Amino acid sequence: MCKKIGFIGCGNMGSSMLGGLIDKEFLSKENFFVSAKSEESKKRLEEKFGVNVKSKNIDIVKESDVIVLAVKPYMYKKVIKEVKDFIRKDQIIVSIAAGIDIKDLENWIGEDFKIVKTMPNTPALVGEAMSAVCPNKNIKEEELKYIMSMFEAFGECVVLEEKDFHAFIALCGSSPAYVFMFIEAMADGAVKLGIPRDKAYKMAAQSVLGSAKMVLETKEHPGVLKDMVCSPGGTTIEAVAELENNNFRSTVIKAMDSCANKSKNM
Repeated sequence: MCKKIGFIGCGNMGSSMLGGLIDKEFLSKENFFVSAKSEESKKRLEEKFGVNVKSKNIDIVKESDVIVLAVKPYMYKKVIKEVKDFIRKDQIIVSIAAGIDIKDLENWIGEDFKIVKTMPNTPALVGEAMSAVCPNKNIKEEELKYIMSMFEAFGECVVLEEKDFHAFIALCGSSPAYVFMFIEAMADGAVKLGIPRDKAYKMAAQSVLGSAKMVLETKEHPGVLKDMVCSPGGTTIEAVAELENNNFRSTVIKAMDSCANKSKNM
């Protein structure tokens, strides 16, 4: 199933997605279309990706089979109003915006159009995104598989019910920030102990990467892997006890609750 894919807007997330699709040769470059408002942005996208760049959002809709709305959430209603009359019922509209529900999109576009709500996260930039997708009732099984294959080009992808997207935002959408803070704190601790900062960041980041890979590849419970590192009376259990003494896990859970509640109230 070869389709032409269009991006309305191509900021950080849109560029990460487009770059991942191109790197994996999901489609040939001539089958990608991107909108850019300024001549500077148009030139930058053409030079970086070698795809078709248009100045009008309407042109993206006319050319594409799958339309990715990659603009800020506050711009959605305006953009949809601009292109609505040109959207066909055989096209698939992909939303990547937090705070925009399928019902919102159906109200703005029409209940009988094909819509998929998605949520990728920023590691799409390095081909390691964790994305969630939720189709509306008009999406056929083979169409959902196609959209999932798109998102798997730059990471992993799961199908979620829309009600679970707030939890997904807390778990995956926002969690890169938590992990970056953890890496920064580990590096600060290493610098305090005398390790040069550039080496500290590299070592901290690699330790997090390796630990995550162990969870994914061994399929072991994280607690089992943690226990493997903690020798009786050793250094690691001393550090773990200090983290527990300062409510490490409880603080993470509370932060995720706050994140999900914020998402619900946006």
